[in-house]
Parts: sequence; C-alpha cells; structure tokens
Amino acid sequence: MKFRLFRRRLTISSPRMAVRSALPWPVRWVLGAVMLGFSASIALWAFEFGKGIAGLDTNAKDELKLLRAEVIQLRSDRDKALTVSNTSGSLLTAEKAAQEKMATQIRQLESDNLMLRDDLGFFEKLLPASGTDGVSIRSLQAELLSASQLKWQVLVIQPVKNAPEFNGQMEVTINGTLAGKPWMVNLPGGAQILRFKQYRRVEGVLDLPPQAVVKTVTAKIVEGTVTRSVQTFKLK
Repeated sequence: MKFRLFRRRLTISSPRMAVRSALPWPVRWVLGAVMLGFSASIALWAFEFGKGIAGLDTNAKDELKLLRAEVIQLRSDRDKALTVSNTSGSLLTAEKAAQEKMATQIRQLESDNLMLRDDLGFFEKLLPASGTDGVSIRSLQAELLSASQLKWQVLVIQPVKNAPEFNGQMEVTINGTLAGKPWMVNLPGGAQILRFKQYRRVEGVLDLPPQAVVKTVTAKIVEGTVTRSVQTFKLK
C-alpha cells in the first residue's frame, strides 16, 4: 500500500503543486508605483538637465516678461491713437457743421441785403415827384424771364399826406411784333381794379406766344372816365 502511494506521487497522476509568492499583492502594487515614480523623476530630471545644457531656458522668463511689457505698451499706444482719431473726427465734424452754418448765414445775409436794396429802391420811388399832387405811376418795369414769359411791375402812389382812398383801374398794354407783324395785347382779364390810400405795387407774369417780340409796356391809371397817369417802359 505504501509503495503504491509513493509511486503515485512520482507519476503524472500525482496531486498538483502551487507556487505562491511570499509577498501579498498590495505590497507588490505599492512597490510598482514607487518604481514608476522613481523612473518618472529620473526622466524629468534628465529633461530639465538637457534643456539647461542646451541653453533653452536661460532667458525665457525675462523674455516673457519683456514681451508682456511690450504688449501692454502697444495696447496703450493703440488706445491713445484711437482716442486721438476719435477726437480728430469729432473736431472735423464740428468744424464742418460750423462751416455749413456760416455758409447758410452768409446766404441769408446776402438775401437780406438784396431785400433791403429792393426795399430802399422801392421807398425811394415813393418820394413825391416835384409838381405832383395826385395819383401817378411812380415806377414801371418789365423784363423777359424767357422767350415765352414777360414779368412786369407797376408802382402807383398818392404823394400827399392823409390822401383819400383811390378807387380806379389800371390797364397794362404790351406792344411789339408777332411773326414780323405789329402786335399788341392787354393783360388777360382786362383792367385791374386799384384801391389804395398811399401806394400800391402791382406785378405779374404774362405768357407770350411763339415768335413774339416785346418792344414796349404801357401802364395807364384810370379813375372813372379820366386818365390820371400814363407811363411807358421800353425793353432793350
């Protein structure tokens, strides 16, 4: 019996044997982590040592500080330039507005000056003529605005103080040629009614037919059946 047991142990059919480590697996994990950390430290030291030997990290920090300072300075210069540009644009806009306002004022002054000249000439014409004590045509003017339009203006006055109201009519006649033949026409609508005490200015624009040539314009003031004043204006 003992021999059979001994022989079974020596053959393939003998019981299996397990070889186990003397260290538990947590201790092995800790030792592995320590080895990996030590290897990483050596690799990092070698990398930093290599950069120092190659001179890559000698002035990197100083250059970084210098670049940051330059960036700050450039931003400051940019902000100043933008401020100056905006200020210049505002000044140019204000100057342009002031120039436009001044030009408008100059045009208004020129217009007022022309109006004052016209009024001065108008009131000069209101001055009584020597030897005149009744209604009279103080001024008659006419001008061609174009080949088909004629502008006329009549100033009638009573050159006396506290004059009674005048109640009459004014007739305007245009004389000239039409297609080379003598031609005459009155204002459309006939004579115009005049009612005033001191003065009255009447004006209008007359449409001319084609080929009409105006030579004279005649104004006549009539009171009832009596002609009070007549004046003729010759066009050049």
